[in-house]
Amino acid sequence: MSETINDNATQNLEGAPPQMPLAVNLQYTKDLSFEVPAGASIFATLRAAPQISVNIDVQANRLEEEQPVYEVALAVRAEAAEPPAEEGGKAGRTVFIAELTYAAIVTLGNAPQELVEPILLVEVPRLIFPYVRSIISDVTRDGGFPPVVLQPIDFVALWQAKRAQQFPEPAGEA
Repeated sequence: MSETINDNATQNLEGAPPQMPLAVNLQYTKDLSFEVPAGASIFATLRAAPQISVNIDVQANRLEEEQPVYEVALAVRAEAAEPPAEEGGKAGRTVFIAELTYAAIVTLGNAPQELVEPILLVEVPRLIFPYVRSIISDVTRDGGFPPVVLQPIDFVALWQAKRAQQFPEPAGEA
């Protein structure tokens, strides 16, 4: 009977997709800040929903020279400002600023060299984004405002835009 179990286990392993060359060792909040620059007066004077801008950045750094161990950090800055007093006018005071850097320590297995960058700058941020989203939502709600719920992020487009800035295409004739 044990032979049947072993044979079935072997068959299941053979039909399984290849294992991803990535292990998430640890996740943590590297930096978290929430501030209300105007203090309590903002709650008394805020008449309309603030305008919120969100900036996102992803960084990856190798931690050990001889080992494929990396820290991947997803940084989010959400800033809310009072809406302009008149259409097309200048935004009012800053309502709040929430900044979070959430990181993961990952180990890459035998990933081909051309896949290292997309794994670190696309796949890892995609894996840790739900935690970032939850923390930003909680901290803005706990700060006395409606929660900021981050919309899904296209990390492929973010990575491609970052590459385009680092390695601009040379201008040439078509």
